[in-house]
Amino acid sequence: MTDDPVRVLVVDDDAAARALHGRFVDEAPGFRVIGSAATGTAAVERARQGVDLVLLDMRLPDISGVEVLHRLRTLGAEGLDVLVISSSQDQVTVRQALAAHVVGYLVKPFTQEMLQRRLDTYRRERQARAEADRDRALTQGDIDRLLGTGTVRVPDRSSPAPLPKGLAEVTLERVRASLDPVAFASASDVASACGLSRATAQRYLEHLVSTGVIDLAHRYGARGRPRILYRMAPRPPG
Repeated sequence: MTDDPVRVLVVDDDAAARALHGRFVDEAPGFRVIGSAATGTAAVERARQGVDLVLLDMRLPDISGVEVLHRLRTLGAEGLDVLVISSSQDQVTVRQALAAHVVGYLVKPFTQEMLQRRLDTYRRERQARAEADRDRALTQGDIDRLLGTGTVRVPDRSSPAPLPKGLAEVTLERVRASLDPVAFASASDVASACGLSRATAQRYLEHLVSTGVIDLAHRYGARGRPRILYRMAPRPPG
């Protein structure tokens, strides 16, 4: 049922972080925290009992978040998704997480608003996937082809999920085209190149990060404040 709340498991070795992130999730419409875990082993065991979304920290005291991702994928449970929430920013960890098909990678610390936007995007994408997976009635053309060839043709379900509300495909392509696979750019750089406000550019960049199209990095200046930079994610070989 798409009206049922998304069941969330919060995984973090820090009790204060678990409480804070759990509160953020419970205050997001359409989501409900059903449990928390302080270790990777406990997270895997809890996930076996039925979970829709895992908020996963990558730095855990027993096994790494990457190992948790591998073990979760062996469960074979349909609809189990993972949103990484971690302070780990090294390329190896981020790429390993993205390779495990997580639905997003949110760097700590983050605000409630940032998590809210990610959860809103995830909920819409989840609903779109559910609709795409429903059985579709065959058209007369499908039936005629079955009669003519004897081969079952499955309707195409590969069309991409709709963009989050407020995003346009034309603008998304403009933002994507402004990014380079080698040199990093800031949200302000992208906004200037595309003729957008910084806030608008930021929304498109966050969507591209959540879908694994682009990478992000944090650079620290003289005052210690991180500067978030973006570039196109390299394509896998082959």
